[in-house]
Amino acid sequence: MDTTAHSETGKIKSLFIKKVQQAFISDAHIDQYWQQLNYLGKPDISIATDEYKNFEAILQEYGATIYYLPQDEIVNMDSIYCRDAAIATDKGMILCNMGKAARIQEPLAEKKAFEANGIPVLGSITAPGTIEGGDVAWLDEHTLAVGHTYRTNEEGIRQLTALLQPLDVQVITVELPHYKGPSDVFHLMSILSPVDTNIAVVYSPLMPITFRNLLLQRGYQLVEVPEEEFESMGCNVLALAPGVCLMVDGNPKTKTALEAAGCKVIVYKGEEISVKGGGGPTCLTRPVSRCR
Repeated sequence: MDTTAHSETGKIKSLFIKKVQQAFISDAHIDQYWQQLNYLGKPDISIATDEYKNFEAILQEYGATIYYLPQDEIVNMDSIYCRDAAIATDKGMILCNMGKAARIQEPLAEKKAFEANGIPVLGSITAPGTIEGGDVAWLDEHTLAVGHTYRTNEEGIRQLTALLQPLDVQVITVELPHYKGPSDVFHLMSILSPVDTNIAVVYSPLMPITFRNLLLQRGYQLVEVPEEEFESMGCNVLALAPGVCLMVDGNPKTKTALEAAGCKVIVYKGEEISVKGGGGPTCLTRPVSRCR
């Protein structure tokens, strides 16, 4: 079957992940970084390892080719959220320039892994431009939505647009609110997760009206996340295949709403690997290719 990188919802063919052992490394490493990285609490490495094994097993069950990011001393425990450091395109990976200063070396670390696995690099976002992969979501093969946030600035979006122009990709800028401010992790994919060609999980209270209307005009059915499930990552949903959703356990209303929309929902325990660090299943994975 033909593949593309320009999709959030096709069946995942290949992706990168970074295991707990290579990202969290040790209890001492966690002690050094968790507070300065604004985690909600200190992750328990033993429980995190068990959670991650279950998460990885689900990806394996769906037949994806998994590439593993190695331990690298130039990055810290946030590197487990490997989506943020790169953007996949049909002509190669685009290396981001992180808006969170403590993560600035992650694109370089991922570049080494891409090259080691024979995956081409199309280009890089460079200072003063910033962009993070969590602010980027494909609406279709020719339309990329990009959040303008504290992590992704106008210059980063300009550079990304220029890199994608030869690929016949339109970039739509989504202006996101201040919310909790620069120190908080608030990406476009905090409020948007496409899960099928015409279904998206959304948190409408923080969504710009113009962008929400655009989704409706494009024929999306919006699955609304209730307020009480936003902080527990109810809006962070990874499509393993069209309508096959992976989400953090503990969001029963969103799960029920997805099932009512005709989706299959798989949950994983993610208190240590997702909730404490603010990174759900989309953040824990860097898909490279999906089926069309």
